[in-house]
Amino acid sequence: MSRLNDNSISIYEALENIRNGKYVMPAFQRQYVWSMEQVEKLWDSILLDYPIATFLFWHVDDENVTWDTYFCNFLYDVTFNNRKQADSINYELTNIDVSMTDTAVLDGQQRLTSLFLSLFGEAFIRQKYARRNNGGGIVTKLLIELNKNKITVDEEEYNSKKFDIKFSDKVGKQSPTQFEIRAILEEKFQSDKTRAQAIEDAIVNVPADSKEYARAILNKLHSKIFVEKLIRYTEIQDMKQDDALEMFIRFNSGGKALRKSDITMSILEAYWPSAKTEFGKLLVDSYEGFGTDFIIRSALMLYGDVIKSNINKKIADELKNNWNDFKRALKNLESVLKELKIGVGRFSSSWNVLLPIIYFIYYNPDFRKNIEGIRAYLIRAVLFTYFQSGTTSRLQQMKSRINENDYEITVDMLNQMNDLRVTDGKIEDILNEEKGSRVAGEALYFLSLDWRNNHFKYEQDHLHPFDRFDGNKPLQVSMEDWRNWRGNRNRLANLHLLEGRSNASKSSMRLVDYYNDMNDNQKEEFKKQALIPEGVSLEIEDFNELYEKRKEILADEIRELLG
Repeated sequence: MSRLNDNSISIYEALENIRNGKYVMPAFQRQYVWSMEQVEKLWDSILLDYPIATFLFWHVDDENVTWDTYFCNFLYDVTFNNRKQADSINYELTNIDVSMTDTAVLDGQQRLTSLFLSLFGEAFIRQKYARRNNGGGIVTKLLIELNKNKITVDEEEYNSKKFDIKFSDKVGKQSPTQFEIRAILEEKFQSDKTRAQAIEDAIVNVPADSKEYARAILNKLHSKIFVEKLIRYTEIQDMKQDDALEMFIRFNSGGKALRKSDITMSILEAYWPSAKTEFGKLLVDSYEGFGTDFIIRSALMLYGDVIKSNINKKIADELKNNWNDFKRALKNLESVLKELKIGVGRFSSSWNVLLPIIYFIYYNPDFRKNIEGIRAYLIRAVLFTYFQSGTTSRLQQMKSRINENDYEITVDMLNQMNDLRVTDGKIEDILNEEKGSRVAGEALYFLSLDWRNNHFKYEQDHLHPFDRFDGNKPLQVSMEDWRNWRGNRNRLANLHLLEGRSNASKSSMRLVDYYNDMNDNQKEEFKKQALIPEGVSLEIEDFNELYEKRKEILADEIRELLG
């Protein structure tokens, strides 16, 4: 169980810990994004005695990180674009020696990086038309104005700076009344014996009426950096990396929510810089809309632990080095589903069901010999809502079963799994599904595989119109039967798929009238596609006979689909 320790240190102590390699950041940290103005306002807030929000540290040791766990070093330099926004490359990845490095910053990396760059690093401004990858830029200094007469503060403006603190690229034209903030690190300012004289020397060019103001600022700056314990932090001990990732997401969601997959993608890119480009090439055509989550989870299924969400160096290297095999597996998946008359794009928002098939195809070159096993698994998993809850545990269960079954997906294997075994009760549940439900839509889709035209858009439609049951009952039908029929009108046995334009024209027509408007060929096609029993009346007063006989036909058809 994790333990929490609260403590506080000075800004200088924290930055020395960074400089000495004691502090690092987890690899799932985002890149540095602060602007010059944000850095300036941070120092302004410090001198205004505003508290710095509590930091969250993670104590790392041999017990909670593995040898291949990567971290990020803090930046020693940053380049801002001409709009003064940071646009440098990401943090540098590193392994750590826990005998020297024992702290990872979970929350507060932007603030600590800003403080570190201000006092120990370098900041550059890229000229307006300079190319980003050319490097370099104009060096800047973070300065504070000591002549209070030069400071103009808009008291009415919300969130404006109260001190004249700013980055300047006019290094050779620095005003004699400006002081570079990092100069306070010089030994003469640190020593109690020499500080007073060092301050007097620093303010020698400051007008007499501003000297006390300047003297107070420099003394305060020294106190804020070296004396006061402004870095308050909570350190979490005995916490595993998965929990650290979860905590990072919660603490850093802010205004724009972070998804675990966003962070995982950042980690993957750190190990494989061209990952996003390669993913983009793959996620087109049939796989358009699947998203990077699909590839990341597939990689975890193939090369790692699908229950965990962490991409480590091993998994990243496996995916990178076997990328062609991975792409081939997805191409083969599309081919197999096409052979089954199922479009892979149908699963763009429910792709977890495909991962066991990808695993099977990837590791079994003879996968085509068991295409019926694939069909049975896919349709059962969809209609039995196998992945409705406990997704990762279900994926792990399928992975284990496939491994135990010599890398095969077979009907016999599925029949040994309670959640995927076909039973009368499960078929009855499918038949009781109502219009608009996902299961009803999927059942109608699978029932139409032999005749549907993929160039058309189909809609769920009632055979006997829904609204008809809101009207008066037929004279020969009892009120009890009418109530029962009304309860069944929205269920699968009164539903079929109809091409969108036909559905619009059918509207609320009586079923018998809709049927009688067809020619003989259309009637035969309609009965075949809608699974209409032979010799059954289509009049509303005979609804129950049609419903029950069609329900039996649907049950048989669904059972056959399930394998």
